[in-house]
Amino acid sequence: MSCPADGRLSLTRFAGLSIAAALATMALKLGAWQVTGSVGLLSDALESLINLAAALMALGVLVVAARPPDEGHQFGHEKAEFFASGAEGVLILVASAAIAVPAWNRLQAPQPIEEIGLGLGISVLAALLNLGVARILGGAGRQYRSAVLEADAQHLMTDVWTSAGVVAGVAAVAWTGWLVLDPLIALLVAAHILHTGADLIRKAVHGLMDPALPLEERQALEAVLDRTLPEGTQYHALLTRQAGPRRFASVHILVPGRWTVQKGHHLLEEVEEAMRAALPGLVLVTHLEPVEDPVSFADQEVFSHRVPEGA
Repeated sequence: MSCPADGRLSLTRFAGLSIAAALATMALKLGAWQVTGSVGLLSDALESLINLAAALMALGVLVVAARPPDEGHQFGHEKAEFFASGAEGVLILVASAAIAVPAWNRLQAPQPIEEIGLGLGISVLAALLNLGVARILGGAGRQYRSAVLEADAQHLMTDVWTSAGVVAGVAAVAWTGWLVLDPLIALLVAAHILHTGADLIRKAVHGLMDPALPLEERQALEAVLDRTLPEGTQYHALLTRQAGPRRFASVHILVPGRWTVQKGHHLLEEVEEAMRAALPGLVLVTHLEPVEDPVSFADQEVFSHRVPEGA
């Protein structure tokens, strides 16, 4: 998918939606905690505070990522999204610690919960709001290949499941009278979001390492080359990478040395057009070499990464 700067900048509206949702859910959950005094509901509210910080960060990063290529960043700024995704993971780790400390203290000295019905009703409303926004952000993230929107959606879905667990736990406290369940649930919430934060950091690091295109996309490019190149020609050194929503590839095309430059160039134009049709928006560089010259194959082992058949 092609992602021009104007299109990327339009994604800021999703960050605005996330900010509004974070403010609303944080207010609701803090209200639920104030009503009940439940440390489990407090842990839920603290995670919403992290949601707000992450949404504000996403807004700033999306503005940066939407900038067109310039002299200092000739391949664009889209990779900035991975920094935000990683930072969101770090914020989640901080939230985990912020939840675990009061939960541990409450475990040592359990306290009764008040106004459970009202508190749970408020918490459920906040969870439903997060669920709706998470689905919108997740769809936009997949459509526009935005790492930061997908991370925000994943975080919100974690918040939804956290809220579900907290609501079930607080309801269990009311049903059984076991006050110790409240801090135990909060500790489970802390452990759960700790895992989510670590996963976001891992994905951000992976994205910053310029991974190759997915297997099916590389195979699609190879299929185009196999179909497009005429007899007597071949290719090697097909390299791919992705940076945020943008996809890059380079390939060496080998043709008979007797061909004119014009004929070779014409073939490359056909190949490039077919490859971009297979992967719209692909940034592609092709290199022309004579097939009879041994020097043309000197780098074949170093740069040849053809996808094995049946992989």
